Amino acid sequence: MSNQKCRWGILGTAGIARKNWQSIYHSGNGQLVGVASRTVERAQEYIDENQAQIPHDPPPRPFGTYEEMLNSDEIDAVYIPLPTGIRKDWVLKAAAAGKHVLSEKPCGTNAAQVQEQIDACNAAGVQYMDGVMFMHSDRMPKLREALDDGESVGEVRRITSQFSFQAPEEFLKENIRMHSDLEPLGSLGDLGWYNIRIALWAMNFQMPTRVSGRMITQSGRPDSPDAVPIQFSSEMVFPDNVTASIYCSFDTDLQQWCHISGTKGSIWMDDFVVPAVGANANFTVQHFVTANNICQFRMEKHEDVRSVREYSDSHETAQETKLFRKFSELVLGGKPDSYWPEIALKTQQVLDACLASARDGGKEVEL
Repeated sequence: MSNQKCRWGILGTAGIARKNWQSIYHSGNGQLVGVASRTVERAQEYIDENQAQIPHDPPPRPFGTYEEMLNSDEIDAVYIPLPTGIRKDWVLKAAAAGKHVLSEKPCGTNAAQVQEQIDACNAAGVQYMDGVMFMHSDRMPKLREALDDGESVGEVRRITSQFSFQAPEEFLKENIRMHSDLEPLGSLGDLGWYNIRIALWAMNFQMPTRVSGRMITQSGRPDSPDAVPIQFSSEMVFPDNVTASIYCSFDTDLQQWCHISGTKGSIWMDDFVVPAVGANANFTVQHFVTANNICQFRMEKHEDVRSVREYSDSHETAQETKLFRKFSELVLGGKPDSYWPEIALKTQQVLDACLASARDGGKEVEL
């Protein structure tokens, strides 16, 4: 392994990998060595398209099969954005080949699959991590400070979040996220993963004791064997009766907000997944105060906007760049960090429980 750069391969030519093409470029300690597809021609076409905007030097080379990349001594780590329905097999193959694994989310179709992947990576001594970019934002430590200072929020009582977008008609008819063999978890896996993760993170990854889920709408593209979640909501109950509510949807306007309420105040983020374009990542601490005088009733809103200097859109300081920088740091350090696979498994376990409840008419599931 190079002691200077983590040598990356992208397993597949998914759209999200275009964003991470730039993240690897800006990471400083990562080098994109290759892209694998089912043919050399498709891999080269993908490389040419991305090189035209963000040119790596030297250019990544095409691999005509996934196996060829995994067998290459030129690759240290692979980013796997393949469909969830087939991803597990390639994670296992990557681990067997001694490659470190950055997996897109959801990490599997169920927790048993995720555990199998983690076990394989542990046995091979390689790092496993999911691709939740916001976990690597500098905003998160600052947010943790506010949650822990005892004054900004006090004791956390309620966490609510929504992640949604209005999918166009062609998405509903053609996208892989509408096919149960490829993405069986639909909006819950694609979007709800983030909702569950922010709730667990706010609770320091203490697991809920019980959850309930509601399948509001489900559908599938014409060739899908089964329907997948389109609109989904869930309620979680944590120890000490802290509650969390999530909503994810392919059928609601673009929203990505999170609200954390406590005994003394609350925190609001309207872009917790992907920060809005700009040079800062923000959150707002809110307090409402009543000021009454006989017949006069006033409700005062006190807001404190807190920021970190962090650009969006794959900038050198962006959260997605920090994800690849952190992963490369772990690879180069030679000691996998068990924190990352542990939180991926917990996220999947909660997701599984939410889905099981929804499929059982909303009956509460105990964890």
